[in-house]
Amino acid sequence: MKSLIKYSLIAASYASHAIAPSYFTLSPPASRHAAMRYGNMAQGNHTTVTQFILLGLTSEPKLQTPLFVIFLMIYLITLMGNLGLITLIKTNPQLHTPMYFFLCNLSVIDLCYSSIFSPKLLIGFLVEKKTISYSACFVQHFFFLVFVTTEVLLLAVMAYDRYVAICNPLLYTISMPKRVCVQLVAGSYFGGILNSLIQTCCLLPLPFCGADVINHYFCDTNPLLKLTCSDDHLNELLLVTFNGTISMSVLFIIVISYMYILVSVLRIRSVEGRRKAFSTCASHLLTVTLFYVPAGLSHMQPGSKYSLEVEKVTAVFYTLVVPMLNPLIYSLRNKEVKDALRKATTNNILGSCLQTKLTPNSW
Repeated sequence: MKSLIKYSLIAASYASHAIAPSYFTLSPPASRHAAMRYGNMAQGNHTTVTQFILLGLTSEPKLQTPLFVIFLMIYLITLMGNLGLITLIKTNPQLHTPMYFFLCNLSVIDLCYSSIFSPKLLIGFLVEKKTISYSACFVQHFFFLVFVTTEVLLLAVMAYDRYVAICNPLLYTISMPKRVCVQLVAGSYFGGILNSLIQTCCLLPLPFCGADVINHYFCDTNPLLKLTCSDDHLNELLLVTFNGTISMSVLFIIVISYMYILVSVLRIRSVEGRRKAFSTCASHLLTVTLFYVPAGLSHMQPGSKYSLEVEKVTAVFYTLVVPMLNPLIYSLRNKEVKDALRKATTNNILGSCLQTKLTPNSW
């Protein structure tokens, strides 16, 4: 009996050692991302992430205060510039044209766009631990995609507006009535919301394996994909497909529009006419370049193919600097805006002087 039990134990031990290596041993991870997945598979569960830590622009303590001052000034100039341009366009009848209607909407987008990132970025410079809740992170991600896509589409609409104005000036008012302008702007917002909904809804179901540190100053798609413990190739493919399709379509519309504009301008005989036509397009071309180049560098490639440090630099430019520059570009380079601003300033000064003279002396 004892020898039967002994042989049974030996057989069981041999079987366990023979089977375990082939069926239950996980192969070692090949990378950091795979190691994260490997660790969570071994544990048998996923840690629920309730908040993320934003690393911000820099972890250097000495730079926090200077950067706070710099970005506070950028945000204040953005607020004053865009609000001022919106007010000027709304209150001046001479600026009630399709071009300035689109410009007014561009300022609204820039205002909302900058306000998504700036307050959280500024607070991050003042606190030691830069945290954002899970829900707030995805809300920020959703509105970021809404406004970045809407702005890209609106730039294409503005290029088409310049094409109609220069190539078919006699039919401009007929081709671009207010109803058509509203529809074009509404279509831009619809495209932005649709793109954001698709990408955010595809990102939400992905599990996060306990890693909660985002190497960015806001919740962008690529840094979030780096924290997932599931296969993110589908999301990267979706990111490239949607952003690539939208970017290439917009670029195609802008290039074709300006090719026709260039041909039409070269047919103008007077030097003054050519100068005026080029001046109306220069501001838009500069805005397209400043926004399109850094945004394209950040979102045309999968997150695993380039450095997040480079992305942070380009993101600062198109999320914070460009919204500040746009009202300055259209104010300094546009004669109609400068004339309207000069007229509004003169009327305010005269109104203040008349009010002072009509006010009875309290002494």
